Amino acid sequence: MSSSQKEQEQAIALAGVFQAAALVHQMATKGMVSQDSFETSIGSILNTNPSSTLDVYGGNTYGLNLGMRTLRSFMNKEPDADTYILRYAMSILYLEKRLRKDPDMLNAIGQRLDQIQMQSHHFSTTHENVIASIASLYQDTISTYSFRIQVQGEPNILRQSGNADKVRALLFSGIRSGILWHQLGGRRWKLLFSRKKVIHALDAVSRNEQH
Repeated sequence: MSSSQKEQEQAIALAGVFQAAALVHQMATKGMVSQDSFETSIGSILNTNPSSTLDVYGGNTYGLNLGMRTLRSFMNKEPDADTYILRYAMSILYLEKRLRKDPDMLNAIGQRLDQIQMQSHHFSTTHENVIASIASLYQDTISTYSFRIQVQGEPNILRQSGNADKVRALLFSGIRSGILWHQLGGRRWKLLFSRKKVIHALDAVSRNEQH
């Protein structure tokens, strides 16, 4: 794989992290999310044997546009980029690092995901039962770490169990993308020094989709 291809794949996975963070913010503040983006992010959790990086997100960037736009806005340091989203994304990458070094928890998550995959075949990827199962898995595993992601939003929205489940499921999808990003060579410290490379990679991914 060329360095350009590797950077593009890293950008796709990192866009998955930022999409999850953006959707968490949407859910917590508005009580609703972009459905295409939501389906793509949740689908990435259940696609455990993808044929390519892009396959994790449905085989094209259509459902990842929110993440790509959001990532680009932070890399460009645009003034309207929401700091809550950046905080969620960095927290997701911190938890991904913790999980990566915890083989017992990774194994437990893998076994539960197999069951949730079977459940999604009976219902659909974003059926409330499937979302509740992913949220429960997040609570039983990631939420047991001492570091917790504090989601800021409208209390009356976050108090509703269905909305809280969606937030946890989305955080889980962000961690899935974070692990993929690391597997592809992504590193947090590089984000400070490689903003232009990330932007160029996002441009290249978009151009490839248009051909």
